[in-house]
Amino acid sequence: MQLKRVVVTGLGALTPIGNTLDEYWEGLKTGRSGAAPITYFDAEKFKTKFACEIKNFDPLNFFDRKEARKLDRFAQYALVSSDEAILDAGLDLNTIDKFRVGVIWGAGIGGLETFQNEVMDFANGDGTPRFNPFFIPKMIADIAPGNISIKHGFMGPNYTTVSACASSANAMIDALNYIRLGHCDVIVTGGSEAAVTLAGMGGFNAMHALSTRNESPETASRPFDATRDGFVLGEGAGALILEEYEHAKARGAKIYAEIIGGGMSSDAYHMTAPHPEGIGVVRVMENCLRDGGLKPEDVDAINTHGTSTPLGDVAELKAISQVFGEHAFKININSTKSMTGHLLGAAGAIEAIASILAMKHSLVPPTINHSVVDENINPSLNLTLNKAQKREVNVAMSNTFGFGGHNACVVFKKIS
Repeated sequence: MQLKRVVVTGLGALTPIGNTLDEYWEGLKTGRSGAAPITYFDAEKFKTKFACEIKNFDPLNFFDRKEARKLDRFAQYALVSSDEAILDAGLDLNTIDKFRVGVIWGAGIGGLETFQNEVMDFANGDGTPRFNPFFIPKMIADIAPGNISIKHGFMGPNYTTVSACASSANAMIDALNYIRLGHCDVIVTGGSEAAVTLAGMGGFNAMHALSTRNESPETASRPFDATRDGFVLGEGAGALILEEYEHAKARGAKIYAEIIGGGMSSDAYHMTAPHPEGIGVVRVMENCLRDGGLKPEDVDAINTHGTSTPLGDVAELKAISQVFGEHAFKININSTKSMTGHLLGAAGAIEAIASILAMKHSLVPPTINHSVVDENINPSLNLTLNKAQKREVNVAMSNTFGFGGHNACVVFKKIS
């Protein structure tokens, strides 16, 4: 059968460097850091006392008080970003066939704060099991797409993908394939996460995964820099409206880009560490190129997973060099996590959006906070260091990898 073409017609973003799509792009192109001391709780006794929180977010600007109390922050973020994307896409909710509109969403953890608070309240009580009746429906990861579909009446496929930090990239690939195969006309996809909590910070600190650069939070996320010491935890959401091309064209929708391929693989190596030679990363990019019908020399830009960890950054760049050969030196490679921190299950979504906006504006956002060259990284690679670079981007790739060895990669192309 002939696979249908799939395009992106709407975007929404709620990030540590901007609470709307336009604010997010402004933060990306100017190289703004979203890292700052934690305000959600007293982090004085934590090894890491900073994170990339959402700033100036008041749920009562979007929900009434009763509704807000039923939603964990990760679900609030999902609803806010998806609403922006639906509005941006110009979907007429009165005429669209809602049985052919799905919601496929990514979350690596889900309602961690809700789980944490309920368990702590029980532990501090007298042993009587007094739990909030909304405890379970607030916490479960699939409640985010559930709430999006309930709000808008979308009755197509509805579920959450969970693959740690690759979750929202996997959600996009599933959405792509559902539309390609003719099962849906439109899918709201993306991801959200809200793990800047006592349990989240404590757990990642215990793994020695986070930067402890408390004296300079804004420079702590420094992918590819020789002095990098771990990632910076971020939070937020990104939403994309994927739509069958002829359906979008028939309603006169604006089209940001075509999503032409997705690749997946597994490292099959370690619970948390990447394979040092990037074997799984090589395969995921090769799979993505093959799925999109592309040659390596077609790619202009790669938004890397680039978390600012000593092992991961080197392994990913080795893999890029292996897949793209000499053409790797002609690609703009960047890591927007240097600005947003690591949004875990939402990372793939906001980084795909960054790739699409780079294509739209012919400007590749920078990898900020780089000052010391790592001798293990090929100096001929263009890592888009410290300043955005103007460039015509016709094909952009985005890599996302998760604990457990999950690798996902998506590729976008200018519409033609």
